[in-house]
Amino acid sequence: MIESMLNAFRAPDIRRRLLFVLGVLVIYRALSHVLIPGINTDLIKSGASDNSFFSLLSLFSGANIREMSIVGLGLNPYINATIIMQILQSTIPSLQALSREGEYGRNKITSYSRWLSVPLAALQAYGILSYLQATAPSGTPAYTTSFSFEKYESLTMILALTVGSVLLMWLGELITEKGIGNGISFIIFAGIVARIPGAVSGFLTSPDWLELFGFGVIGLVIIFVIIFVQEGQRRIPIQYANRVRGHRVYQGGSTFLPLRVNMAGVIPIIFAISILLFPYQIATYFTTSNVSSVRDVATGIVSWLNPSGPLYISLYFLLTFAFAFFYTFIVFKPDETANNLRKSGGFIPGIRPGQPTEEYLRRVALRITVAGAIFVAAIAVLPYLMGALPMFKNLASAGVGVTIGGTSVLIVVSVVVETMKQLEAQLMMRSYEGFIR
Repeated sequence: MIESMLNAFRAPDIRRRLLFVLGVLVIYRALSHVLIPGINTDLIKSGASDNSFFSLLSLFSGANIREMSIVGLGLNPYINATIIMQILQSTIPSLQALSREGEYGRNKITSYSRWLSVPLAALQAYGILSYLQATAPSGTPAYTTSFSFEKYESLTMILALTVGSVLLMWLGELITEKGIGNGISFIIFAGIVARIPGAVSGFLTSPDWLELFGFGVIGLVIIFVIIFVQEGQRRIPIQYANRVRGHRVYQGGSTFLPLRVNMAGVIPIIFAISILLFPYQIATYFTTSNVSSVRDVATGIVSWLNPSGPLYISLYFLLTFAFAFFYTFIVFKPDETANNLRKSGGFIPGIRPGQPTEEYLRRVALRITVAGAIFVAAIAVLPYLMGALPMFKNLASAGVGVTIGGTSVLIVVSVVVETMKQLEAQLMMRSYEGFIR
């Protein structure tokens, strides 16, 4: 890995791309320190917004939502818009036909996702600002002015968060176009990694070497398991027959169709968090209602769906497991794959082309997705499971609080591995160009 990085910096074009990515990430981190107008900074310093709800929302915003910066929404609206468009592609025939029109169709759907992310960002901004006002301690105003949708200052705050989210979306696409790797993943990666200095500073204030040792050992094990499963794939052999075109005969060959164990990535976790947080957020608005029955129901929902409660953890695991299957068969379509193999003259040895090939691919994808879904669901609830183990209870009683966010580690490891693959591919391409010259 070190050798690949050194070779990449020696190549002028790759070095230019890497420096561009670094420059965009610096701009993103600078924007994360710009607060939206009208926020009570004393409330932020007192940590009133540092609760479980904001902790879950800050997963994909780099904790900027708890600081109420202009990029506090992160890429949540764009990610949700992309997920909605992918779901609509499987239900609306016109979008499904558009997705099959190659690069033009993909660019059109991406454009729809961008436009959809704008109203989603505005709605999410209003919901979070209202939530911050409802959960502020009594006697501590959340804003320097009273918050309501009709006020000009409130519209300014909503507009600032919306524009910040759109700006992040643009920066991510710039990284994809002029840098290396997926820009959206890089922005999320930078937000997660930005928490490390704060964690190191907190550790140095009261160092506990047993905590550091436990964190290191468990972290290495988790990273190994994530890489092992993420790189795991089922290779289905594909054979191509001899083809005759005009007066020329093209020799057939053999290759394989790779089916990854975890084709859904972290999308199922995003789905599960969005669904579980929606009723929790709505119920929180009514916990201070003047109607006793409404207040009691809202309080019950908040207590049941407490992110550290057993019901939330169980639902989190089950929803992540179910969405892993759902999203996998949105991304991988056995019928289209079988049809493309038949058109190109390819076949799976021992399996007839057409419908038998489609059924075989569906069976194989279903079996390997079981392992991938269990893996993603286990990663999602990993911090809660670790806290329930007796070993970690003893560590907690000894003052050692080891908490590892499995989803964050999954994102960071995936981004690093994919970036290194693209760097190696770029270096390999340069080697081939030199050989041709």
